[in-house]
Amino acid sequence: MLRRMHIRNMTVFSDADLIFSPALNVFAGENGTGKTHILKVAYALLAATAAEGRIPGATPSKTVLQPRIADKLVAVFRAETLGRLARRRQGRARCDVALSFDNERRNTAFSFATNSKSEVSVDQLPGEWGDVAPVYFPTRELLTIYPGFVPMYDAHYLEFEETWRDTCLLLGAPVRKGARERRVRELLEPLEDAMGGSMELDGNGRFYLRTPGGRMEMPLVAEGHRKLGMVARLIATGALLEKGYLFWDEPEANLNPRIVRQVARTILALCANGIQVFAATHSLFLLRELDILLGNGVRSRFFGLRRGDDGATVEQGDSVDDMGNITALDEELDQSDRYMEQADRA
Repeated sequence: MLRRMHIRNMTVFSDADLIFSPALNVFAGENGTGKTHILKVAYALLAATAAEGRIPGATPSKTVLQPRIADKLVAVFRAETLGRLARRRQGRARCDVALSFDNERRNTAFSFATNSKSEVSVDQLPGEWGDVAPVYFPTRELLTIYPGFVPMYDAHYLEFEETWRDTCLLLGAPVRKGARERRVRELLEPLEDAMGGSMELDGNGRFYLRTPGGRMEMPLVAEGHRKLGMVARLIATGALLEKGYLFWDEPEANLNPRIVRQVARTILALCANGIQVFAATHSLFLLRELDILLGNGVRSRFFGLRRGDDGATVEQGDSVDDMGNITALDEELDQSDRYMEQADRA
C-alpha cells in the first residue's frame, strides 16, 4: 500500500507531505487546488512501475525507470513537456516527488527541472517493481467510448489523458474465474441490484447491460448505472479484487443522490476487500455519506486543499473534521441554511 507522498514545487504545490490510509483517502477543495494532480502523480508512478513488473525477470534500473516515469507523467497530465508540471515561479527550480510504501523496497523518489522536456532523475531506485496495475476512473464513464478506443488512441494523437486508455484496457480483460468467484459475486450483487442487471462484453467489443428484459446498449443506460458498471466490470476481471489501487476523480459527477449513496457503499466495500482508494470530490453529500458509513471499521484519511499565499496547502487527518473549512462545501451548507430560512418565512 502507498503510505506517504511528499511533493515539492509541482503544479500548484510549493511543499506538501501527505500521509495516507491503507484503505480510504478522500480529497476535497475548490477547483484549482490540486486534488486531481495528487491522484495523477501517484497513479503515474504506480502505473509505470507495475508495467515493468509484468515483465518476467525484470529488475529495477534507472535506465529503465527514468524514461518510464517521464513518459507516464506527460501522458497522464497531457502536458506539452515535463517541465510544465513544475510549479510556476521566477527562475529555475526542481520538482521533487517521493513515494513511500508499506513494503519499503518499493520506495521511490524522482525529480525534474522546470526546463526539462522529458528527463527525469530517479533519486531513490526501488528494489522491486510493483505487482498490480492501478485503476484510474476519470470524471466521466468510459463504457460508451470503449469500442475501438484503444486502437484509435494508439494509432492517432488524441487529446485524451492516457488514464482513459489504461482503464479501457482493464475493462476489456477477461472475467476472473476460479477460487475467488464467490468473493466476486458478493461484491457484484449489490451493484447489479442497483443497475438492474449485469455487465456483458460481446465479441464485437461493445458493452451491454443484461437485464431480465434483454440486453441494453450502453448509450441507452443511465450514466450513474454506467459508472457502477465500470466498477462491476473491474471487480469481475479481478482488477479491483483483494489488492490494488483505485483513483476516482469526482465519483459523484452527474449522479443523483441515490446512486451517490451506492457509490459510497461500493467504495467502502472495496476498501474492506483490500483496495486502497483515493477519491477527489466536491460533494458534501458524498463526504457525509462516507462519514455515516465509516463505522464499519474501514480506516480513512481526509485531506482539505485550499489556496495559500505560497501555493496550495493541505490539512489532513483521520476524520472529516480534520479537513478544515472547505469553501465549496461551506457554500452548500450556506445554501441549505438560506433555503430553510426562506421556508420558515413563507
